[in-house]
Amino acid sequence: MLVPRSVAGWTIAVFGAMAVVFGVAGLISPGTVAAGAGFDDLDGAGRTFATASSMASLNMGVYYLVATATEWRPFFLFTVPFRLLTFTVFTGLVVTDVAPGAFLGVAVWEAVGAVATGLGLWFDSRRGVHK
Repeated sequence: MLVPRSVAGWTIAVFGAMAVVFGVAGLISPGTVAAGAGFDDLDGAGRTFATASSMASLNMGVYYLVATATEWRPFFLFTVPFRLLTFTVFTGLVVTDVAPGAFLGVAVWEAVGAVATGLGLWFDSRRGVHK
């Protein structure tokens, strides 16, 4: 069984596993995942977009799990600013009424993940975990 070898690795593994689960759930039931993010009706293009987003989530989750299995620390570091950027963009969508308020949960999930991975990288560097 592969287990993460660092604190940062654990943060990436948790995000990866969650992304896989949400991706699979969205492929099975795109409406359920969309409703959880605050989108009510999924007709036509909306259903297609929700399904495509779910496939992207599944893929991203697998990428994160591979990065964890290989302890690919540059990838861990790379995710921090881009997840903070995702938080910023998604929050902006809610603030400007482009996305429903429940979508802020997705933004917060990204920010918490970025901060957790950043702290994990910092903690690992203090323990001498480098690769």
